[in-house]
Amino acid sequence: MERPLIDPVLEYNLRTVSDAMAKACTDSGRSPTDVRLLAVTKTVSADRINEAIALGVKQIGENRVQEYLGKKDSLHLDGVGRHLIGHLQTNKVRQIVGQVDMIQSIDSERLASAVSRVSVERGIVTPILVEVNIGGEEAKSGVSPDRLEELLEQIHDLPGIRVRGLMTVPPILTKEAEKRAIFSKMYQLFVDNRAKKLDNIDMVELSMGMSGDFVEAILEGSTIVRVGSAIFGERRYN
Repeated sequence: MERPLIDPVLEYNLRTVSDAMAKACTDSGRSPTDVRLLAVTKTVSADRINEAIALGVKQIGENRVQEYLGKKDSLHLDGVGRHLIGHLQTNKVRQIVGQVDMIQSIDSERLASAVSRVSVERGIVTPILVEVNIGGEEAKSGVSPDRLEELLEQIHDLPGIRVRGLMTVPPILTKEAEKRAIFSKMYQLFVDNRAKKLDNIDMVELSMGMSGDFVEAILEGSTIVRVGSAIFGERRYN
C-alpha cells in the first residue's frame, strides 16, 4: 500500500499530543503504554485519517454511524481499532454492530439490549463502555452517576455484549483543579464498580479526556483519551 503524503502540521500535532500524554503518564506514575490515544475523526476526510494512520495512529473514534459507514471503505484500517463514541440511536444499532470494535456510548438498558440482540444474531460479542453523565448536564447523554450501579445490574448478564468499562464527556471547565476534580469523581465511580466484580463486566477501560483536558484526565486515571481537534485542527462542517 502506497504511503500517503504527510502534512507536516498533522505530524507535529500528533507528536505534540503524544509527548504530552507520555509526560502525564510519567507524572501520574504510569507507563505511557497504559493510556491509548483514540483519534477522533468526526468531519475528517478519509485521506486525512489515512495520513494519521500512516503516522502511527492505532485507534480511531467516530461520532456518527452514517459518517463512519460512508468513509470506512476508503480507510486503511488493517490493525486499527475502530470505536463508536457518539450517541447511538436504537434504530442505528443494526448498521453499526460488527462494524466497530467497541461502542463507547451505551447509556440505557434499552440500548444495551438492542446491541445484545443484534450481536447474538450475528454470532459476535460486542465490547461496550457505559457512558456516564458525570456533570449532570441535561443536554448530554449518559446515565447519571447515582443510576450507574442499577444500569450495570440490568445489563451485566446480557448475551452478546461485554462491559469493558466506563466513558464520560465532562462539562467544559477552564481551571485545572476543576477538571481534575470531575475526572477524580469519575475515576472513583470506575474503581467502586470494578470492585463489585459482576459477571460479564471486565472493568478495565476508563475513556475520558479530550483535546482540552486529556492531560488532566490521564493524571486522574484515564486509560483512553479521545482527541480530535488537537490532532486534526478545528472541525470543518459542511
